[in-house]
Amino acid sequence: MIRTLSNFFTNIMQRWLPDAFIFAIILTFIVFIAGMLGESKSPSQMANYWGDGVWNLLVFSMQVTISLVTGSVLAQTTAVKRVLRGLATLAKNPSQAILLMTFIALICGWISWAFGLIASALMAREIARHVKGVHYPLLVASAYSGMVIWHAGLSGSIPLKIAVSDGDVLSSLMPGIEIPLQETIFSWEVLSVCLVVLLTLPVIFRLMIPPAHETQEVDPSQLGETEQVDIRIKTPSDRIEHSRLPTLLLGLLGGYYLVEFFLDGGSVGLNTLNLIFLVSGLLLHRSTTSYLFAVNEAVKGLSGIVLQFPLYAGIMGMMAQSGLAASVSTWFIDISTVETFNLFTFLSAGIVNFFVPSGGGQWAVQAPIVIPAAQSLGIPLNHAAMAVAFGDAWTNMVQPFWALPLLGIARLGIRDIMGYCTVALLWTGLIFGLAMVFLF
Repeated sequence: MIRTLSNFFTNIMQRWLPDAFIFAIILTFIVFIAGMLGESKSPSQMANYWGDGVWNLLVFSMQVTISLVTGSVLAQTTAVKRVLRGLATLAKNPSQAILLMTFIALICGWISWAFGLIASALMAREIARHVKGVHYPLLVASAYSGMVIWHAGLSGSIPLKIAVSDGDVLSSLMPGIEIPLQETIFSWEVLSVCLVVLLTLPVIFRLMIPPAHETQEVDPSQLGETEQVDIRIKTPSDRIEHSRLPTLLLGLLGGYYLVEFFLDGGSVGLNTLNLIFLVSGLLLHRSTTSYLFAVNEAVKGLSGIVLQFPLYAGIMGMMAQSGLAASVSTWFIDISTVETFNLFTFLSAGIVNFFVPSGGGQWAVQAPIVIPAAQSLGIPLNHAAMAVAFGDAWTNMVQPFWALPLLGIARLGIRDIMGYCTVALLWTGLIFGLAMVFLF
């Protein structure tokens, strides 16, 4: 049955799903028209909402960009690659390859969505080299599966933002309220949900393996890598650039700051996490040249994100200012009871994520509605916040935006993996939905 479902959705996605950029444009005009029809806004108003929203989240956009770059640079270090290659050799056949890839992707995604995307893509390439007969599109889809629990992990935007008030727009949505990570990503409820996904989703992907005659193995030329060209050292400046000392000193400086920061009681936030990955990359790369080469390679994966992020910010602007996002959230909350509030909040977040595929951006839209409603019903705020977080992460499986950097490394298109991701969406939706009812 699982294989039949995957074939069904794969055929649909191959035929009907457009390029991710076209998808963003289509969503733009769906929201544009919905604002006019559903919220009685004029075309001029919707256009202004779009224009006002395009640049509203530049600070968060830069945080996300740095997360992706620093995570990618760390994943490209010799030490991390050696670990990935060693892990790839654990798989001896296609079944083990899919199980291993999904398991590693979920672990890496929980650690950091940015690091997880890049490390999982590199891991998929290594497994494809090592294991003969593995279905490459399914392997890459399983590599993307870590995004389904990223928001319950160490880089989750919502739990990190509500854990510490750092003065920006997102942290000020709950003035005077801080919820420690022990009550969100490290709570027994959240860890239990992540554990169930970790133990079952690899099996779901394993059951989607097609028969041998339908297997699409990767073309070896598709896995070609750009290697750094060795440059002969001719001048003192060359010697400095190829020395490890500059990056080592900067990494040690950053490391000292982090130690002092945490000893003084500092909390983990998105900026702190980015600094941890920045420092780790500086310490692990062998020279300034090596580090800058890795940065240049990482930036290549940002093209789709840089182009599309403003579009989604514009969509978010229309959703927020027209009242569409509030209407969606409010409708779910209006039909909620104490017992169903978290479930409906989760579902509304999953829908909103199609149009606002940024965890922080989605929190900016939903927090002003969800938090007062949770307080009025006596719902613990940590549960309400994680309901939004799980909903945001859940529909990433069929929202192509965040798959772009992974697909760039794997050299596949969104159509190649989305059918398998849809099956993952259905399974994890069942897990999350039950959790919202019985655990939260």
